[in-house]
Amino acid sequence: MKISTSIHSTESFGTVDGPGIRYVVFTQGCPLRCKFCHNPDTWKINEGKEMTVDEIMKDVQDYLPFIEASGGGITVSGGEPLLHIDFLIELFKACKEIGVHTCIDTAGGNFSHSTRFMKGLDELMKYTDLVLLDIKHIDPEKHKWLTGMSNEHILDFAHYLSDKHIPVWIRHVLVPGVDTDKDLYKTSDFIHSLPNVEKIEILPYHKLGVYKYEALGIDYPLKGIEPPTKKEVAHAEYILKREFETVK
Repeated sequence: MKISTSIHSTESFGTVDGPGIRYVVFTQGCPLRCKFCHNPDTWKINEGKEMTVDEIMKDVQDYLPFIEASGGGITVSGGEPLLHIDFLIELFKACKEIGVHTCIDTAGGNFSHSTRFMKGLDELMKYTDLVLLDIKHIDPEKHKWLTGMSNEHILDFAHYLSDKHIPVWIRHVLVPGVDTDKDLYKTSDFIHSLPNVEKIEILPYHKLGVYKYEALGIDYPLKGIEPPTKKEVAHAEYILKREFETVK
């Protein structure tokens, strides 16, 4: 395919972005400015390397034996992959032609009900096997403080995926001092209202991307905040996953 878009990087043996071994494509550009983001170098949309669908699929072919043996596939992450819907449609069509499982890792930051966006999204969902949906925070004000944007349209996106019966794994970054038990219970209630959720993942906040902020000359916004303890992670998992396993 001749269609191309801005790609930050690719990873050939991803193991944390969906089932099995994944070929992961990191797109360039993101509307959110998450304070805990460990890839601030993906924010600007006009940077990165221009790559075509053909170039990516040629690279994927080299890893097909590992992908197929592990029940893996391809995951498009970011940045925000939904900024590149036309590209994703053609990429996922190509994946389906050779039987490769497709997955999008998204925060839904640019979701809207505009005619053009919805037309593209509806088409993309025809070729999408799984969505990893990042719920940054359930409270709209805290979400705005944490990401620079409120969350109403993101939660609306979650309902869209539910209405479309698209399998979803929910991901939530646990940041000490930002998530209260009340917030976590509200998040849990919201997740449990979505019948298409197959899995819930707690991603402990970490500081592995701090050096990137320094290299880019950006002040790191969460200085002084330490990663959660194992006990704090287990407590958050208990709240978010309450009754989830038995229901599923």
